[in-house]
Amino acid sequence: MTRQHMVAEAAGRGAVYERARESLRPNRDEDWFPKSDEAEGGCGVTGFACTIPVGGKHIYEPSIQMRNRGNGKGGGIAACGLVPEDLGVSREVLEADYILQVALLDASARAEVEKEFIQPFLNVDQGGVVSTVDDFRDVPLLEAKPPDVARYFVRVKPETLERFAEERGLATLTDREVEDEFIYQNSVKLNQRFYSSIGEKQAFVLSHSRNLLLLKIVGYAEATVQYYKMPDVRAHVWIAHQRYPTKGRVWHPGGAHPFVGLNEALVHNGDFANYHSVTEYLAQRNVFPMFLTDTEVAVLLFDLMNRVYRYPMEYIIEALAPTTELDFDRLSEKRQEIYRQIQAVHLHAAPDGPWFFIIARSLAESKEFQLVGITDTAMLRPQVFALQEGEVSIGLVCSEKQAIDATLHSLSSEDKRFTPIADKYWNARGGSYDDGGAFLMTVSPEEDSGGYVLRTNDKFGNQVRTAEGQTHCDLSVDVKSHSRIEDVYVIDRALGAGGEGGDGDWYTALSVHAADPALLVDPIYSSDATYAADAAYAAGAGEAGGAEFLSSYIRSSVSTMPYERFRAFVNEIAERTAETSPRLGIEALTDCIDRRYPTGHKKRSSVICILRDGLEQIFACQPLCNGASGGEFVRITNDTREMLRPPTNGEKTLLIDATGFDAQGPHCDAALGVRAYEMGWKHLIHYNSRGTRFHAAGFGPNTHDLRVDCYDNPGDYLASGMDGLETYVHGNAQDQVCQIAKSGKLVVYGDVGQTFLYGSKGGEIYVLGNVAGRPMINSVGSPRVVINGTALDFLAESFMAGDPLKGGGLAIVNGLGFNDQGQVVPLDMPYPGGNLLSLASGGALYVRDPHKTLLDEQLNKGAFFPLTDDDWKLLLPYLDENERLFGVRVKEDLLTADGKVRAPEEVYTKVAPARDEVVDAELEVLGD
Repeated sequence: MTRQHMVAEAAGRGAVYERARESLRPNRDEDWFPKSDEAEGGCGVTGFACTIPVGGKHIYEPSIQMRNRGNGKGGGIAACGLVPEDLGVSREVLEADYILQVALLDASARAEVEKEFIQPFLNVDQGGVVSTVDDFRDVPLLEAKPPDVARYFVRVKPETLERFAEERGLATLTDREVEDEFIYQNSVKLNQRFYSSIGEKQAFVLSHSRNLLLLKIVGYAEATVQYYKMPDVRAHVWIAHQRYPTKGRVWHPGGAHPFVGLNEALVHNGDFANYHSVTEYLAQRNVFPMFLTDTEVAVLLFDLMNRVYRYPMEYIIEALAPTTELDFDRLSEKRQEIYRQIQAVHLHAAPDGPWFFIIARSLAESKEFQLVGITDTAMLRPQVFALQEGEVSIGLVCSEKQAIDATLHSLSSEDKRFTPIADKYWNARGGSYDDGGAFLMTVSPEEDSGGYVLRTNDKFGNQVRTAEGQTHCDLSVDVKSHSRIEDVYVIDRALGAGGEGGDGDWYTALSVHAADPALLVDPIYSSDATYAADAAYAAGAGEAGGAEFLSSYIRSSVSTMPYERFRAFVNEIAERTAETSPRLGIEALTDCIDRRYPTGHKKRSSVICILRDGLEQIFACQPLCNGASGGEFVRITNDTREMLRPPTNGEKTLLIDATGFDAQGPHCDAALGVRAYEMGWKHLIHYNSRGTRFHAAGFGPNTHDLRVDCYDNPGDYLASGMDGLETYVHGNAQDQVCQIAKSGKLVVYGDVGQTFLYGSKGGEIYVLGNVAGRPMINSVGSPRVVINGTALDFLAESFMAGDPLKGGGLAIVNGLGFNDQGQVVPLDMPYPGGNLLSLASGGALYVRDPHKTLLDEQLNKGAFFPLTDDDWKLLLPYLDENERLFGVRVKEDLLTADGKVRAPEEVYTKVAPARDEVVDAELEVLGD
């Protein structure tokens, strides 16, 4: 079908549906769209799609992690790809019937609902009220009783369907399309009768979908799971939402997310600035929102384009988040042609403002289930995608990375086939030519095996995969009690207890330390030469002892070690160093977590899990603050927090186990860290973090004597207001990191989220990976920033940081990534977005761009300048420190392009505010 035919067919189908829905138009005298404004939301949204069905308890955990994004006034969940036994029906009924769910705000309304809208029109294969806990007050934080929910498995009666098709002029549609439309219109009328009409609200339709259901309440999303007894109800796809909606009846279960179209449920974070115009667009097509929230409007738009116009997903996404400016110019001519047509018809209905959608879809005809994440063109709301592939595969999308890891942690605690860390994390670039700002995670049946497979694609159909040929570790298997002899020897040498046989016979040297010389025989090696080479390294190569030597050995050997040996080795390190040399063990294992290196057949996610387990063993062995002292490290937990005291007897580092602390506020582990510093602690380590916020923040001015290390999942606002202290994040950081920083040092061994360094004034900042949207906006003073990856968009907008050659601010963007074996590789484009240094009045960006991919169209009042010798002298110390921290080498990785070492001016491009000759002349006059 040609594009022109597709557009014509969509218009024709649209006209058919519009005529069929004429009877749904409200009374002309009713003000069906009250024009009121509500406060903008900062909701928490989360979802995942898995090749095996899993229980609702696993959407519970990430919802708890994002409770600080909610307020207890609205929450809900949706699930699709359900298990028939869990719902008490046959698979045939589950796959063929519509699951009609009616929320009974007035329980007595059930009989009337059935009499008017179910019994006359629908055959009910099964029906009843959803089971709940006996007393809603038994559910923590649930302040109001949720509505009873009547659930019916239904099909439309044949005679009803025939009459409906004739009366509504739907003869051109298939039988199932007519049945879909009847179910849709019947729900609209039910809502008009029992919810939207003047008077007391009695009932409304929650969902009316095939193999998909949703539940929502005035409360938190996790309370929905608890109250309706969903922990063990299994599904392939789950989504959840925290917080009340931004428009409509905000403190009412009818206004909470998710909302359904027909076979899709949608949650969203954000607020539409053009809500009124979108509702008018829908009204022209006889579609009228009743709950008056932008989330409802969003899913009605989606249903219109999907079910009525039958657009493919790419075109639906384009209609919702149009491609513009330079990204549009980078599209193929064919895409530009069709996108122009889509925008001409739908641009005024595209949601405008900050928004991010997560959609759960039941593709009933193909028996597939889908999770979709779509971000707005301006990327004004946070979003993180993740993928784990293996014996079971799962795709995840959330507002925050820590919610993704909370999901995986919950799953892995029950099923060894999951690991607590994803194989791959990334952000979408809204409205872009490269990924389209959207990803689709589709669970499809596999006929041969009877199971399911997961396929992850971007808007354009490009598949996202993890490394092939790598496997996860079964972390449920106990670690062996002994290690290989050469590994033991390495630990001895690192501790300073060995090393005398470096140049002699390696077998003899190792045998001195062998509890059992038979351990030297290892069938995993393919040849004696490989074994001898490895053992020789252990016996004599490398530097003499210390954490650096131990880390170097681990990183150089992990690719050839079987998981069993690697786990035993890390366990040996933890046991040998925990009591006598904890700093050595901590530094060595931390360095292996931070660095990138070959892992061979192993998934890096499993390697990191093993290393973290070793670290936590060492941490757990340190004395509690309420016990005996005398060592360098002291540990504190939520249970012992009231026993916080100053350091004594050579104590230097306070280990803060974040387990059980509040996510933010006076009882969070970050607040405890501030009190510890006031008592004299100068080194703080936060670990077991699960999204708790404000780490390394709130310490006040002139804190040059403080260091803070953060492991696992530190949350938003990390190092904000930093003034002197040093902060090290051993993994990814999240949103609002290092805002209004004045001085000090931040090192992130991973990626960073939205609005990084907003309003910053100074400090040295190093990021190993990428930064998401809007980094360094409104930065002033003299921040010095090195980003080894890239930024999504709006990098250093309104930068006001003077001349970097005279003490002003700067950022270096190296445009590098890492391949599956930890090797540095250049990105296709060092900066793919627009508004680079937009409207800046000072400062400069130095972008590694040896192939000159940057274009004038990416600038807004900025200009390109050649790199000078003075520029390079300024940059080199920061790049040297970057090499020391991350192993990104100046000569080999940065100055080498296409296999040749080049001069700095050939590799780096300087971007600075464009000079205005008129303004310069006026300033010169004022100076005179």
